[in-house]
Amino acid sequence: MVTAALMAASGQTIEKVSQHLGVTEPISIAGPADADFVKTRKLEKFLVSAGLYENQDEAVLREEVLGRLDQIVKLWVKQISRNKGFSDQLVLEANAKIFTFGSYRLGVHGPGADIDTLCIGPRHASREEDFFVELHTILADMQEVTELHPVTDAHVPVMKFKFNGISIDLLYARLALWVIPEDLDISQESILRNIDEQSVRSLNGCRVTDQILRLVPNIQHFRTTLRCLKYWAKRRGVYSNVTGFLGGVNWALLVARICQLYPNAVPSTLVSRFFRVYTQWRWPNPVMLCAIDEGTLGLPVWDPRKNPRDRMHLMPIITPAYPCMNSSYNVSLSTLRVMMEEFQRANEICETLETNKAEWNVLFEAYPFFEAYKNYLQIEINALDDDDFRKWKGWVESRLRQLTLKIEKHTYGMLQCHPYPCEVVDDSRKGRHCAFFMGLQRSQGVPQQEGQQFDIRATVDEFRHSVNMYMLWKPGMELHVSHVRRKSLPTYVFAGGVRPVRPLRSSAVISKSALRPTLSHSVSQLPKSDSGITDEDLEDISGGAERLKRKFQTPDDVVLGKRHHSSPSMNGRLNSGDESIAASHSPLVTSNKQLVMGGEEVLENIMKQGLEVYSAEEELEALNEVSTSVLRRDDSAEQLHSKFEQESDRGQSRLSVLTSGSCSFPNGVVDELEPTTAFGGPLAGAVGNTDSQRKPVISRCIGCLLTGGCWLDSLLKISKMHRCLIFNFSTSYDMSLLS
Repeated sequence: MVTAALMAASGQTIEKVSQHLGVTEPISIAGPADADFVKTRKLEKFLVSAGLYENQDEAVLREEVLGRLDQIVKLWVKQISRNKGFSDQLVLEANAKIFTFGSYRLGVHGPGADIDTLCIGPRHASREEDFFVELHTILADMQEVTELHPVTDAHVPVMKFKFNGISIDLLYARLALWVIPEDLDISQESILRNIDEQSVRSLNGCRVTDQILRLVPNIQHFRTTLRCLKYWAKRRGVYSNVTGFLGGVNWALLVARICQLYPNAVPSTLVSRFFRVYTQWRWPNPVMLCAIDEGTLGLPVWDPRKNPRDRMHLMPIITPAYPCMNSSYNVSLSTLRVMMEEFQRANEICETLETNKAEWNVLFEAYPFFEAYKNYLQIEINALDDDDFRKWKGWVESRLRQLTLKIEKHTYGMLQCHPYPCEVVDDSRKGRHCAFFMGLQRSQGVPQQEGQQFDIRATVDEFRHSVNMYMLWKPGMELHVSHVRRKSLPTYVFAGGVRPVRPLRSSAVISKSALRPTLSHSVSQLPKSDSGITDEDLEDISGGAERLKRKFQTPDDVVLGKRHHSSPSMNGRLNSGDESIAASHSPLVTSNKQLVMGGEEVLENIMKQGLEVYSAEEELEALNEVSTSVLRRDDSAEQLHSKFEQESDRGQSRLSVLTSGSCSFPNGVVDELEPTTAFGGPLAGAVGNTDSQRKPVISRCIGCLLTGGCWLDSLLKISKMHRCLIFNFSTSYDMSLLS
């Protein structure tokens, strides 16, 4: 596409150019104003100060490492050709090539970033024996290579290592050619002929990256915008494909689409329009840079008309190279909700930036994950040596997304998970270990029932069982899952190891000792504080006796293991005039003008020409009509909602939320969500206690709470009575205050 500068020089006007990139016409072809250039310079200055650009020495080192790696694979393929008895002529012609993709190929990598590389070899160089054995042996014998770790059972097999301190992810594709030409063009469809599925997936990374660069109108503006958005995503905790958010290729595709919609905009405008567009995007409408190519080789492509699995994708972002696939199939309801909330926040900040009422640093403020939720799941990982720990951690991390999906499924979407994409390490501990965390909260719009609980013990046990099926498991590889309250989080998760002080919501000064019993060390070791009552303690008493009663009272008719069968609407469809996101539903949004089409017609249009829009003079109208509704033939969101409502009529009116008591608690602290067993609540498989058994205790606790009298005595007696039950059986936790 001819740039605006070249068109102006040739006497053409932008309006007269009929060609455009993408599946729709641009939303706006307006050029930048002087203020946009000023904002862009400020943005670039901020990115430089944030350390997102590597220095010249590191750039030269990367080039040297890639050149050395290319020499190594060429020697490797000649060696295996000679070992397999090929003629001298074929050994002389034997060749392999190294290609790059990902952030390095796109030109948006930063200091210390790894290099995604692809080794392409001939048909007689196998993956299992030659690549992961022979080449692995060659690399292992080199002093420059450290932390060599092959991952043979991954969806895309990869060999990870460091070469002179530069991290390398090396993939392998085996072509149906005896000799790999030096000028090989991997963009041609014929290169995929007669190769295995793993080679197709390995090649797809390079092919997609090259296609992205061909489909953006201004590569330099694209790179600056993408570098900015990747940094924002990491700061806000939504950059991780493995945990259900978006990875590098996903963000690149989203940014490239905005560049197509605003072909003449500068980076500051593109960042603002990015959040404006995707705040209003009606998922699961797909984001596509070009029409889906059916191809001639019969390889499967993303097609919700034919593939039932494709209909269940929540946030489809389609790759532009054949075979076109959904690059964001890992996204779940919970992670989509988090990302949509972050898009909305960023959009509001960008609106203030446009009026010069804020600076860029406000947009990139780190997300306070460990202050955002009252309840967390802590997944601790341990191993005996560095090699085992690296393998074990990678395996567990790859399974975390399954834990999120299982919790969503088993609680019928009423309990949401927010996985933290970064590992946390306690520097004071010896050994190889780290921890991952998930924030837990009740889904928005789900009515809160008195004493309601969510039973996730079986879910956690199922997760642990699947993780322990690791084929390369060794003694010392341990996994501990525990549920912790915000005030019981280990201090090493906070910056500098210091827990932030939460402001008090009341001027009342009440001693902690008046509210909490000091149990024996074998039962509980409560954290001490000299600052008096905490913020959450005040929340517990600020509502008066009735709120305390609702908190401490557990349902008498709960049967553990039963779950409520109701769910909020997952469609979030609003009236046509409503421009806001439905806060009580999944983060799907609406537009000013709903496009009503038949299911068959919409799907046909999607597959033929991508997203259909009306021509509009106003930018807002065009924006709201960028994507059309993709209607599914089976199990649409409305149908799923109807099913959940039908199930709710037959289901229990209460549900249990419990975590596995076999998991350890951090720092020896018993979880501060009150165990129902401590209040005479039911154990697993038992029938709940009757009102006559429980009400006297509750009434007495409420009546004497502030004096610290019989409430403490009662709790001490109950705790002592059920001490063996608390530690020898699965303990349930009252999560009725989840928000």
